[in-house]
Amino acid sequence: MGPKISRRQMVAGATAAVFAPALRLSAAAPLKVGLLLPLSGALAREGQSCKRGADVSTGVLAQLGLPIELTVADTETNIDTARTRAEKLIADGAQVLVGAFDSAHTMAVAQVCEQRGVPLIINIAAAPNITEQGFRTVFRNFPTAGRLTTDGLSLIKDLLSVTGLKVEKAAFLHNNDTFGQAMAGAIGKLAPGLELPFAIGETIAYDGAARDYAVEIGRAKASGADLVLMISHGEDAIKLIREMVKQRFEPKAIISPGSPGMYEAQFYKTLGKFGDYAITNLPWINPRAPLSKTLLAAFGKQFPDALFEMNVGFTFEAILIAADAARRAGSTASKGLLEALPMTNLSEHVMIGGPIAFDGKGQNNNIHSAAIQNRDSRPVVVLPNENAEMTPVLPMPGWQKR
Repeated sequence: MGPKISRRQMVAGATAAVFAPALRLSAAAPLKVGLLLPLSGALAREGQSCKRGADVSTGVLAQLGLPIELTVADTETNIDTARTRAEKLIADGAQVLVGAFDSAHTMAVAQVCEQRGVPLIINIAAAPNITEQGFRTVFRNFPTAGRLTTDGLSLIKDLLSVTGLKVEKAAFLHNNDTFGQAMAGAIGKLAPGLELPFAIGETIAYDGAARDYAVEIGRAKASGADLVLMISHGEDAIKLIREMVKQRFEPKAIISPGSPGMYEAQFYKTLGKFGDYAITNLPWINPRAPLSKTLLAAFGKQFPDALFEMNVGFTFEAILIAADAARRAGSTASKGLLEALPMTNLSEHVMIGGPIAFDGKGQNNNIHSAAIQNRDSRPVVVLPNENAEMTPVLPMPGWQKR
């Protein structure tokens, strides 16, 4: 018996001949895209960053002959609101939804899309279970928590090797939200098999909405850790670093194996010199890609004071994927998009990695991570070497030596 063929693969194979003549056609009308993001609440900073990527996408895609009509809805960092807003966007005519940054919000939206037969293209959300439900309408252009963790931890080994830094014990601090728990589970499962040159001692979960983290940082310092691993978001990342400075806890390195927070504009603005030298290992924009240069030029013109970073890139790519599917389908109808999306093969895109393509579960497995170090209040690629803008600096200078 041959390999089992998934429902997605059957759909893609059956419709390939139908859509082949339409591959060179532009959609007759703008594609109606509904974008769901946390524009208020605890994740507002990240949501606003994603929205800038969406805002700039309309002009860039129009230049490429891929017109879209964008409607944005605020999930308010609330699962029930995300579900309700998804329903309304579809009722108002959205032919494809994009979002929703937070994994729990994204799962709620995915359920709505599956029920309504409308495609969901995930810009950012890493919880593995999203693409393990058998959904036919969900397509994720972002790594799972397991992939983020494997790449993130492997890059830590590379960083230690390149810099010659020796560490013995790590303290692992993570937000206890859906994403943080998924990443913690992945680290606990995958780290033993990666032969890391250090032990993970204290694992400390924290509430992202807490006023301060004196107890958590106190535990990390008392553990004798010389490396801090962090899975955070914007606001809690700032509070954690402030508390380290306050308690004079000076690890040799602070590294995120794959989370937002430490590369964001507010992090630099709030912490100043104390925000430098932290490292985040995660997917990043390929500065050498022609489309990245086009996007950066348009972004700089529209948002001269904003940071061009991962949230921008992945949100742009999600909308690009939708527009490309409409072009190939020769239709903006949800049914046509769902037939075209499994055949996606985009070699011209902005994030580091191979062509954008989806497996039978709707997951793009061709995304690669890079090591991003904060230098002079901006994110800089320091690994891999072929993408590096600077060499990594480790150990970090002490708080009072900056």
